[in-house]
Amino acid sequence: MMTSHDPVPLAQALIRCESVTPVEGGALTLLEGVLDAAGFECHRMAFSEPGFPDVENLYARLGNTGPNLCFAGHTDVVPPGNLDAWTSPPFSAEIRGGILYGRGSVDMKGEIACFVAALKRFLAYDKGDLPGSISLLITGDEEGDSVNGTVKVLDWLKARGEVLHACIVGEPSSRDRVGDEMKVGRRGSLNGEIIVAGKQGHAAYPHMADNPVPKLARIIDRLSGLKLDEGTKHFEPSHLGVTVISVPNTATNVIPSEARARFNIRYNDAHTRPKLEALVRVTCEAAAAELGAKYKLSFSGTGDVFVTEPGPLVDTMQSAVAEITGKVPRLSTGGGTSDARFIKDHCPVIEMGLVNATIHQVDEHVPVADLETLTRIYERFLTMFFARA
Repeated sequence: MMTSHDPVPLAQALIRCESVTPVEGGALTLLEGVLDAAGFECHRMAFSEPGFPDVENLYARLGNTGPNLCFAGHTDVVPPGNLDAWTSPPFSAEIRGGILYGRGSVDMKGEIACFVAALKRFLAYDKGDLPGSISLLITGDEEGDSVNGTVKVLDWLKARGEVLHACIVGEPSSRDRVGDEMKVGRRGSLNGEIIVAGKQGHAAYPHMADNPVPKLARIIDRLSGLKLDEGTKHFEPSHLGVTVISVPNTATNVIPSEARARFNIRYNDAHTRPKLEALVRVTCEAAAAELGAKYKLSFSGTGDVFVTEPGPLVDTMQSAVAEITGKVPRLSTGGGTSDARFIKDHCPVIEMGLVNATIHQVDEHVPVADLETLTRIYERFLTMFFARA
């Protein structure tokens, strides 16, 4: 059993678990054993949903009073890609020149190891007199569909009457050095698909067919030209980007029967999802009416915009980072989505983690010194958070 207060051995052990989403790979089992030995009450749970893979999750808690400070993270990782391109096997967790290499070293097994090491240091110093509770919510579904993971664990907690009072998500939030940025919000993400109907025919006889491609192109042009806003206090300007265009044939002499396009909108707090959907519908309807186009429009997406305003959680983390690094972290809302989009409905949430430069890349890596720095930040945060409690 791993008892070290050094984050590196645990980070290596977690990386060696081949937990490519949604496979558990032994990572949650390893973590459960470490937390159980530290006195945490652990709950392993698997959730199912038709059409999606089953996912295992872990919730562990030490203490039974408030406030309940939660660390949220994920042990699943993205596939390693071309194995021959790695300078060492992606799940070997080799250290070379003071740098730890491996899939998940930054996103985000490294952060999990840092928080556990910080916990052990904090609890050893605190001698068991904890004025509240510490919990860990760890999923195996963040890099996947995000259906059978964090969102269902949160529902499980709510059904038990268990409350989270504040949460740190261990996503790699830093840009150039550990602690230079922390995430206090995320843009919303809305996906859309347009299908324009046509009539298939030979390209040599266009009058006998109805080509949907030019009509789709003009609708896309209207959507791409929308200026959604100028940005807000906490967020950069919203943006609509067309990501996929396709037709159901590959022949160059066939006019297709339909044409499809998919797009994604990353939006700030000047908008809500219903209002954006209405704007897109109005724009498509106007363009389609001019073109005589028949179309279908659908939407999907699981992440709404949110921001955690400055307050006790944000201030405490900024102070902890400043004490360890000498600099106050910038507050950021950039980047993609994370499970913070689910947690924000239950308690204030921020993201603080390692430098994100190599996430999802071949030779993902983290300097060993960065793991120690983040561990010290987490430990200092724990001390300050519970001192204020």
